[in-house]
Amino acid sequence: MKHKIAMVGFGGMAGWHYEEIQTIEDLEIAGIWDIREERRACAAEKGLHVYEGLDDLLADPSTDLVLIATPNDVHRPVAIEAMKSGKNVISEKPATLSSEDLQEMICVSEETGRFLTVHQNRRWDEDYLTVKKILEEGKLGELFRVESRVHGSRGIPGDWRQEREHGGGMILDWGVHLLDQLLLLFEDVSLRSVYATVTHVTNQLVDDGFCAELTFENGVIALVEVGTSNFVSLPRWYVLGTDGTAVIEDWSLNGRIVRASGVDEKDVTPVITAAGLTKTMAPRRDDSIFTEELPVVKSDVREFYYNVMAVLEGREESLIRLPQVMRVMKLMEAIERSAETGAVVRFEY
Repeated sequence: MKHKIAMVGFGGMAGWHYEEIQTIEDLEIAGIWDIREERRACAAEKGLHVYEGLDDLLADPSTDLVLIATPNDVHRPVAIEAMKSGKNVISEKPATLSSEDLQEMICVSEETGRFLTVHQNRRWDEDYLTVKKILEEGKLGELFRVESRVHGSRGIPGDWRQEREHGGGMILDWGVHLLDQLLLLFEDVSLRSVYATVTHVTNQLVDDGFCAELTFENGVIALVEVGTSNFVSLPRWYVLGTDGTAVIEDWSLNGRIVRASGVDEKDVTPVITAAGLTKTMAPRRDDSIFTEELPVVKSDVREFYYNVMAVLEGREESLIRLPQVMRVMKLMEAIERSAETGAVVRFEY
C-alpha cells in the first residue's frame, strides 16, 4: 500500500525527512508548503511539488499523512487544522509548547479519529539503546544513578530557537529528547521529584542550557544536562550500579564497562595525594575488576516511518504513544517551574 505524505515546512529537519523518505518503499512525498520563498525554491529544485498554500496542501485528496516541521509554536494550530481536514499527522518534537495545548491536540485526534504522533527520532539513538540493553541485562548490579548529557560550545543556533514566542530554548529543543529517553528507561517507575536550574550564558530570552535532577520511586537518581557553552564535553552517558560503572563518551559509542570481579579486597593499599594518604579513593586492584566492551545495539531510524505506515494499515500499535508524550511535556513544565522558583517540585505523573 502506497502512502503519500505532505510536508508543512521545508527547513533543515524537513530536509532530513526528505532524505530518509527517499529510501523507504511505499512512502512518497506528495509535496511541500513553506512560508519562505527560498525554501519553496529549494523544494522545487529537488523536483518536489510546491503547494500554493496550507489550504491547498490540506485539500489534496491523495495524501493521508502530513508532516509538520515548522517552528514549535506552529505545531498545534497546523496539526489541529490538518486532523480536522481528515489528515493523519506527524509533528516534529516537541509536539507543542504546553500540556494544555497537547491535550487539545489529543482531543481533536480522538474526535476526528485521525492518527497523531510525534517524531521522537532519538529513541533510535544507538547510545541510548546500548544503555537500555546494559540495564536490561543487569550488568551493573543494582542501579543507583544515571547521568545523561549533551554538550556543545556554540550557543543556540541563530534562528527561531533563540525566541521564546516560537518555543525556543534547550529544554524544548534537546530536553524533550533526553527526558523521553530517560522516562522510557523507567517507564513503569513513578518519578517523585524534580530539581532544576537553567543557564543564560549566551541568551537572556530563553534557556541556553539546563540541569535537572530527577528522583524516582525506586531510589534511582537521574541527572539530565544540556549545555551550549561547554568547550570540554562530559560523557554522553555515565551509569552507576552497585557492581559496576558504564560510560559512553559520545555518539560514536566510545566507552566501556568496568565491573567488580567478585574478589574481596581486604587489604587496600593507600594512594598518595598532594596532601596525604587515602584508602577511600585508592584505585581497585587489577584482580578485583575487569573491563568489557559496550554491548552496542544497532538501529534503523526508518523504523519510525515503517511503524507509522503499519499503524495506518491497522497492523501495529504506535511505538510513540501520546501518554508518553504527555508525561515528557509535564516533566519539561516541572523543570521550568523548579528553575523559576528554586525549589524541588513534586512530580506525580
